[in-house]
Amino acid sequence: MELFLAILLFAFSATVTPGPNNIMIMSSGLNHGVRKSLPHFWGICLGFPVMVIVIGFGLGVVFELVPVLHTVIKVAGILYLLYLAWLIANSAPTALDGKRSKPFTFIQAALFQWVNPKAWIMATGAVSTYSSVGSDINQITLMVSLAFLIVALPCVGLWMCFGVWLKGVLKSAAHQRVFNISMALLLVISILPAIYDMLIG
Repeated sequence: MELFLAILLFAFSATVTPGPNNIMIMSSGLNHGVRKSLPHFWGICLGFPVMVIVIGFGLGVVFELVPVLHTVIKVAGILYLLYLAWLIANSAPTALDGKRSKPFTFIQAALFQWVNPKAWIMATGAVSTYSSVGSDINQITLMVSLAFLIVALPCVGLWMCFGVWLKGVLKSAAHQRVFNISMALLLVISILPAIYDMLIG
């Protein structure tokens, strides 16, 4: 129980802080509202724990055998996130009516975890850190996955609802433009650690 509480605390601190998932779901809440953003929400909440399980149950071994594969995925993820940042920064203010853009589907949001550098850091970091204190890595992997599932519901939901609240605040086109550019910059900033880690690695 003490180990699980420690994992839960780690999962909460990692999930509630700004990152690509939270920035994207906040933008979705702003642009599309809660109902249309729910597939995106569930894609994050369920997609990441599944990613943890896949990594903990064997994908890590594949990366040890073929290290370049991990680098390729990381580079592709960074480029994709930069592309998303560009789309957000250049999205028209009229996108707030939800007619010019479409929210992520459940599958898109779940697959997004695999190109999200922060998700890779969180998943591999948690499994490797906490598996060292127990002999059964599969049990630790399931505990990490469950912890992230538990904390994702309130943490990701908070960011989505914050985006919905902002919709009532950002009335003018100028305010919407500032918001979009700010979100794009935050998205870029959120992946800077992954870029730095890749460059020094």
